[in-house]
Amino acid sequence: MVGGAVGEPPRLVVAVQAPAVDGKANQAVIKQLADAFSLRARDFTIVFGELGRDKRIVINGQSPENKKTLQVKLEELMGVAPTLM
Repeated sequence: MVGGAVGEPPRLVVAVQAPAVDGKANQAVIKQLADAFSLRARDFTIVFGELGRDKRIVINGQSPENKKTLQVKLEELMGVAPTLM
C-alpha cells in the first residue's frame, strides 16, 4: 500500500508485507513505489535507512518536466495540498 502521510514534515507511507530479511522489505518498497509512480524499480535508490523503517529514497534520472509531474503525484499520494511550482 502506498498512500497517506505521517509526521512533520509529512512523509509518504509505504506499507509492505515482505519480511525485513535479506533486503526483501526494501525490494518490496521499491516495487510499490515504482508501480505507484509508473517508473522502473531501477529508477529508485535508497540513500538512507536501508536497515530501518524510515527511509530516504531518490528517484534518479528524471527530466525537469517529469520532476514536476512526480511532485504532483507524490502530493496526491500523500493527500497534502499541492505546492506552487
